[in-house]
Amino acid sequence: MNEALEMPNDLAETRAAVIEPRDSLDHRLDLAIQRAQQSLLALQHPEGYWLAPLEANAEMNAEFIIFNHFMGSVNSEVEAKCRKLLLEIQQPDGSWNLFPGGQGDLSTTVEAYFALKLAGMRAGDEPMLASHRWIMSHGGVERTGTLARFYLAAMGQIPWDATPALPIEMALLPHWFPLNIYELSSWARGTVMALMMLQATRPTVALDLRQGVLELYILPPHFARFGPSPAKRLLSLKTVLNGADRLLRLYNRHPLKRLRDRTLRYVENWILEHQDRNGSWGGIQPCYLLNAMALKGLGYRNDHPVLNRALEASRELIWDMGDKILYQPCVSPTWDTALAAKALLDSGVPGDLPQLRQASRWLIDRQIFARGDWSVKRPALAPGGWAFQFFNDWYPDVDDSAVILMVLAATAADDPQARERAISAGSNWVMGMQSADGGFAAFDVDNDATWLNSAAFADAEASTDPTCPDLAGRVLEMMAEVGFKSDHPVARRAIQWLKREQETDGSWWGRWGVNYIYGTFSALSGLRAIGVDVDEPWIKRAVAWLKSVQNADGGFGESCLSDADPEWRGKGESTASQTAWALIGLAAGERTVSAQARRAALWLLESQRQGGDWQETLFTGTGFPNHFYLRYHLYAHYFPLMALGRLKKALAESAVR
Repeated sequence: MNEALEMPNDLAETRAAVIEPRDSLDHRLDLAIQRAQQSLLALQHPEGYWLAPLEANAEMNAEFIIFNHFMGSVNSEVEAKCRKLLLEIQQPDGSWNLFPGGQGDLSTTVEAYFALKLAGMRAGDEPMLASHRWIMSHGGVERTGTLARFYLAAMGQIPWDATPALPIEMALLPHWFPLNIYELSSWARGTVMALMMLQATRPTVALDLRQGVLELYILPPHFARFGPSPAKRLLSLKTVLNGADRLLRLYNRHPLKRLRDRTLRYVENWILEHQDRNGSWGGIQPCYLLNAMALKGLGYRNDHPVLNRALEASRELIWDMGDKILYQPCVSPTWDTALAAKALLDSGVPGDLPQLRQASRWLIDRQIFARGDWSVKRPALAPGGWAFQFFNDWYPDVDDSAVILMVLAATAADDPQARERAISAGSNWVMGMQSADGGFAAFDVDNDATWLNSAAFADAEASTDPTCPDLAGRVLEMMAEVGFKSDHPVARRAIQWLKREQETDGSWWGRWGVNYIYGTFSALSGLRAIGVDVDEPWIKRAVAWLKSVQNADGGFGESCLSDADPEWRGKGESTASQTAWALIGLAAGERTVSAQARRAALWLLESQRQGGDWQETLFTGTGFPNHFYLRYHLYAHYFPLMALGRLKKALAESAVR
């Protein structure tokens, strides 16, 4: 074992003392890897996990402020810190955007404006005046989206009839019916159940007029129209579903009382059953907040054990930055731990290092053996996955589980039998989550009713959890790490699925990262690991695409805009995480290390900070394509380390050949 790695603070000094200074790429790689390893090990928590902030847009802070006013749980110090961050990230034109460099978003801006008023700001304050001008020039409060309307209705700022129709009776639709809650993605399911309850009970908090947003109406409130977004074509599915929304609104005004009472009890029990041990729901901010609001609207008091735990859980998403607060969309300890450990392993850290043993033990202890919502469509599959968060037993995900299994396969364990049981159960669960088309989605199988994205309530276009190339690539890589071969039926089907899903330019789209660079590196990593011949034409096309989008500075970058505009595929300012992904993809897709891979490595070497990490402020993670993007604060640390480690291995293999 390398004793230097047992003491992270001494790692760089110990290694540097025995290496003669020279200018070779090998030497520079060694020094950069050592600094990054030391820095990453120093961030590990005593319990064995890694955790860094997960940053989204202004909606997070705004909705937390609104939530606390609805629940009657305002903490003035917390609110002031939330307000400070909102003001800091406001754009010069008065708006708030979805990601750095993006245009202002109306719903986000309206929510931020309202939250600032609740937090004590006045309509005449300069930031509010700028925001007001921007909102009015973009259609006013009447053009806000679904979630914004529900928050505004709950606070008495728009009528409940302005929210898209979600009759609670929809929760009773049987599983064989095309529209049932298990055809919704896991995140949409937990959110819609809460929204249906809120719309059925229609709670309203009375506010002082000075705290409201009457000034954001284009027309006087009694003339305002809050219909769904219009269809682009008269003859389209959206036109039909907009018509259905009008019929459902009519039913909502005159529901069948006995049926409604029965459904209220059913949804209440569903929400209570799905509450996690820490008091949260679904592991994500919309479910954390909206399910608590739904129970409050049903008559639960804050001192009820269910709501008391929910309020405590809502505070777990706070990342206190001293004078301001970042409210997170969720916490990411399992994901951060798995990728940090993988980066250390890929960069040459031995698997029996005490810190990795500790991480392995922490991960094994968090394997989920309860049946979640995924079991509705896979009733015969034994559980064994992992969730993204500390607490989320209902929704383990394939992505986390696959990376964790790679780590466990390469890491020593204090209890080898427990490790083998974890790998066996975990790999069985992951492979059992293969969808009928041969691909893999994050939380469910065959969750592909994409027509639901045209429904009036689905303006985030994220109602389903379809199979995606980044997940297929990750599972193939996992299968290789735990001992499966390319002739395994699951691997064969996944390979063929990736072949069908490849874009004409050679790239793959990435569902959970930005965007085509992410999908392409994930696919290539998995295909190389499972044994696909890199000389096959389709692999060469993928490598050629990566090389074609390399920036002049040697790095790689891609804007979040590429989800909507093909012209942005692979284009954007160079970032550490995206350069790392491209470098990993190039190393996986070629037998020798190309000049392009070396240039990418040099970009990472030259941009590494003295402390061993990399600076990155742009968002390179995806929540909902086109609508919700993320900045994982550790992406700029463990992915570059992973890439440099894999490049070093590729250079060594090239030298042998």
